[in-house]
Formats: sequence, structure tokens, C-alpha cells
Amino acid sequence: MKEINLANRKVGEGHSPFIIAEMSGNHNHSLERALEIVEEAAKSGAHALKLQTYTADTMTLNIENPDFVINDEASLWKGNSLYKLYQQAYTPWDWHKPIFDRARELGIIPFSTPFDETAVDFLEKLDVPFYKIASFENTDIPLIKKVASTGKPMIISTGMSTVAELDETVKAAMESGCKDLILLKCTSTYPATPDNTNIMTIPHMRELFNVQVGLSDHTLGTGVAVASVAMGATVIEKHFTLSRKDGGVDSAFSMEPSEMTSLVAETKRAWQALGKVSYGPTDKEKSSLKFRRSIYVSKDIKSGDIFTKENLRIVRPGYGLSPKYYEQILGKQAKNDMKAGTPLTWDNI
Repeated sequence: MKEINLANRKVGEGHSPFIIAEMSGNHNHSLERALEIVEEAAKSGAHALKLQTYTADTMTLNIENPDFVINDEASLWKGNSLYKLYQQAYTPWDWHKPIFDRARELGIIPFSTPFDETAVDFLEKLDVPFYKIASFENTDIPLIKKVASTGKPMIISTGMSTVAELDETVKAAMESGCKDLILLKCTSTYPATPDNTNIMTIPHMRELFNVQVGLSDHTLGTGVAVASVAMGATVIEKHFTLSRKDGGVDSAFSMEPSEMTSLVAETKRAWQALGKVSYGPTDKEKSSLKFRRSIYVSKDIKSGDIFTKENLRIVRPGYGLSPKYYEQILGKQAKNDMKAGTPLTWDNI
């Protein structure tokens, strides 16, 4: 599988997972808070910080008929019109540069999700190193083509997409100039539940499209993300906030700094544990072979004595003959005198 370079950090099976902290609207309309989120994301060890680039007017229409109002009983945003929700959640465009600058100072990679062509043009002026397409826009083929035309790597969330829709999206991206593509398995519910996440899809998606596949995770905690690494995920994206109790449009399913620190560490451990198909002792295990069981003399034996269950035992350590020979040796004669505690060898029989 082709490795992908995201702002000089390699992404692929040979590297620990690339961790993205998604700020979204958790700045709560405070640039000071937004910059603090950047600082905490960098401290946590996350590799990248993601914004969303839109305005309410580029996202939807300022209309409150039923089509434009969220009425889902399970939604965190029930009762809001789409326009009012995006007014509340958007990141002012003039904040992008100070946020990007602060991220770069701290060694964390800033990038964004554009939601229309004007956002792409704006982000190009900020020299964004790669782009993310959100699940709800993964069928917006004109937007896919616009982003792909920049020639920069693309990360696309796949929430709700059928295989046929994903095929159209991948083809549009590749045919329009994208050479480096990553797909993220995603469940577009907020929050999502583990039993609705289906991370077994990750290796299947990788096989279907021959691209790196990761996880955009809206579940609580780190368990699903860590498990996804075992399924081959090379990128993990999680929403990030300073504190869920501070509120905000995405706070209910966002990670706090200590959780993000844990996510970075635990996904790396999971990746390290994958290794390769391996049997027999590893180099590190070879020194432990001596603690296996083996056949030892348990009572003093004279030359010519018969080996019995009373004078031979299978015990630790492992310097004697293997236990598999025990029954074969019983009833045979000792070749020489042996003290209790002597490891039995073929030369003694």
C-alpha cells in the first residue's frame, strides 16, 4: 500500500497512526479559546489540527421551513434551523491565519475541511497542505473535483456512502488530479455508538479502493479508535475540546486533552503490537526459554537404577530434556550416578 506524505509526516502501515484533533465549533466564538485548543492539541501529541471552513451562507439557505429545521428527536441540535446552527458553529475566516500560524509554531499541522469552492480558494491562499472532505459532502462531486484540482492530498470521510457512491467519489478525485487519497470509515451520528461503527469495513474498504483507510470517530472514549488500528486504520480523527462541561456544538462527543494524550499513546501501542505473523520465540523471548518445564532428577539416583515417577519430575527450569520424552524415559536405566536437581540428558540414560 502506497505511503502518503502529509506535510512531511508519512502515513501508512509502517508508521504509527496519524492523529487529527478536530476543533470544529468548540472554540465557542472565542479566538482566545481557539488558540488554547491549538496549544492543548499540540501538547497532547496529536499530529494535526483541523478546522472547518464555511459560513452559514455558504452552507445553506436562511430559510426556516421544515426542510431546513432539525427535527430528529435524537439530535443534539433539535429545533435549530440549519442556518442558525452554522452561524453558531462556524469559525470566522479571519481567525484561520492566526490559528494556522500558532499551530505551525507549535509543530502541529493545520488544515481544514472546505464546504464550497470559495472555501478552497481561501484555504489555498493560506497554503493548506492537504484537505478533508466531510461525510455530508462526499457526494458533492463538483467540490471533490475542485479540491482534487489543487493536486494536494485529500482525506474523505465516508459516512452514509454506499459502495457505488464511494466509487464515484474516488474516481472523481483521482481523475481530477488527486494522487494521494485517504478514506475514513465514519458513522455520521453524533455521538456514535460502538455497535454502529462497523470497523470491520476498514480492511474491506482498503481492498476495494487500494488506498489508505482510517477512522473518523464520533464515539466516546478511545476503545473504538484503538480497535480500528488492529483493523489497519492509519489515520484517526476525533473532535477535540478543552472541556466538555464548557458546552459548544460538538462538545458532547469531543475528547478532552487528557483523553487525546491517551489516544495518541494507545493507538501507537496498538500499531506497535500488530507486528507480523510470528511463531516460535522472538529474540526477546529467547532468554525466557530457560523457564520452561523439563525433566529433572528429583531424588538421588545410582548408576543402574530405574527411572520412575518417584525419582524424575517435570519441573521448571528448562535445562533438561523436554517433557514430551518423560513417558519414554520411565522404566529405562540410569547410566551414571546423579544428584537430585540434575537436569536429565540423553547421556544419562
